[in-house]
Amino acid sequence: MHELWHPFFHACIDTLKAIPFLFLAYLLMEFIEHKASSKMENTLSKMGRGGPFVGSLLGCIPQCGFSATASNLYTAGLVTEGTLIAVFLATSDEAIPILISNPNSYGSIWKIIVAKIIIGVVIGFGIDIALKLLKIKKSPVDMCKDCGCEKEEGIWKPTLIHTLKTTLFIFIVNIIIGYAIHLLGEDRLSEIMLSGHYAQPFITAIFGLIPNCAISSAITTLYINGSLSFGATISGLCSGAGVGLAVLLKANPIKKENLRIILTMYLASSLIGLLLMLLNIN
Repeated sequence: MHELWHPFFHACIDTLKAIPFLFLAYLLMEFIEHKASSKMENTLSKMGRGGPFVGSLLGCIPQCGFSATASNLYTAGLVTEGTLIAVFLATSDEAIPILISNPNSYGSIWKIIVAKIIIGVVIGFGIDIALKLLKIKKSPVDMCKDCGCEKEEGIWKPTLIHTLKTTLFIFIVNIIIGYAIHLLGEDRLSEIMLSGHYAQPFITAIFGLIPNCAISSAITTLYINGSLSFGATISGLCSGAGVGLAVLLKANPIKKENLRIILTMYLASSLIGLLLMLLNIN
């Protein structure tokens, strides 16, 4: 009976972790929409050019809440696509705490953090440059369009409405994925990720896209046990953006943008992981 309830409790914990970040992100967006002057908006847009660097540094902090924040800011047009992808690629989720809990893995912590920051910065700036050359611009989404909140109501009520709606969505996603992993079994999940040596980065990157902390935990544990190479581990951890992807799919209605972001993350994570394996970097 305890095992049956475990995915439910895990979903509750994962969802609760994201609430403060969601609330602060929506509060910031409401403040900008209601109070900010054109001068402040100008400053934000200029700061956005260095977004991938700042995003990578913030993303590497061991939590997945900031990826949710970045998804909302991107949807509202406040950060670039490159910044969002940099945050996603650098997000550490459960990997760092698990490595810290294992004294034999202390030497690997800095390698994973540095690798993810560098990957986030390089890919993030590369995406922004490519989109600029192709003249592809983000279409900001009015996140209050269909929520029933008006500017006259101030910033607190709309912030709470958006936070509650997104929290409910994340909770449902976490429950579905949690029970799916529970039914599949962690042993079976490990077997799938271990299939084929050079195929590992492509397999772990697919699993990394699943917005659930259990995936990054499984990938990190396999790496600690010596079952996964450094390259395959980086692939899985880079494509894993915590709840960020779930929030993006919920908040951003522009499907082609979401698909482009997911494909970019998958290809970048897989190919970089494969390159690390070919160069025998451990």
